[in-house]
Amino acid sequence: MEELEPGLRRIVAPNPSPMTYTGTCTYVIGTGAVAVVDPGPADPTHLQAILDGLARGERISHILVTHAHLDHSPGARLLAEATGAPVLAFGPPEAGRSPVMAELASAGMAGGGEGVDHGFRPDALLGDEETLSHGDWRVTALHTPGHFCNHLSFVLEDAVLTGDVVMGWSSTLISPPDGDLADYYRSLARIEARDPRILYPGHGAPVFDPHRLIAEQRAHREARSAQILENLRKSPATPQALTRMIYTEIPPALLPAAERNVFAHLVEMTQQTLVSPVPHLHPEALFSLT
Repeated sequence: MEELEPGLRRIVAPNPSPMTYTGTCTYVIGTGAVAVVDPGPADPTHLQAILDGLARGERISHILVTHAHLDHSPGARLLAEATGAPVLAFGPPEAGRSPVMAELASAGMAGGGEGVDHGFRPDALLGDEETLSHGDWRVTALHTPGHFCNHLSFVLEDAVLTGDVVMGWSSTLISPPDGDLADYYRSLARIEARDPRILYPGHGAPVFDPHRLIAEQRAHREARSAQILENLRKSPATPQALTRMIYTEIPPALLPAAERNVFAHLVEMTQQTLVSPVPHLHPEALFSLT
């Protein structure tokens, strides 16, 4: 277990992949009676590594979960069973879903790109801006949807644990109906408004220049929207066709995730009345400029 700064340690789960980079970052907050953030996948080896990484006499008093993806939340129940600590999160996987995404989900659209932990149920809910303290630690939960509707970030004074909504190694996946680009922009603004000194993401290294990275990630999304609009000026197109026009150099295995990203942009631009889907808002609709 690596000490990042006083009162904050990290251990990385052994689940590297193109979606998780080097693996899921599990964070331990405080000393003595500690909080564990994102115990990761249901991996007994990682669970044991978390327990073995604690100092002598330490115990886990709380288990916090950023969001209900399979690389972040299933280990929470295993750790709760091993320690008796409660699991706290914003809610079940559908909690915090925006109205447009709720409508897409009710029409039968399933999540894609990253596996949803459909059985995830926290023992207690953490609301937006709710502060939790115990022993020598104190965290404030921020509801930061965009990557996932029930996503929380955790503020520790001038540091923010950002889960998957801001990562230094990659832009985050936004996959409707669980991900929402309009929510993502709002979440970036909320994190930025905290004026953080440093970000600790759910995957990859700490981010030492948060404002620069957030500006870059916002600009990346705005540039992607501009690409989509540029292609639609030539002719109407489906999300699948637009994906192949724009993502010309990624491995074929990543195209489905890229297509979800394109659709997320199209949903946001439909809400802004920049584009119109025919016959209705759907991943296979034909989109044209409004």
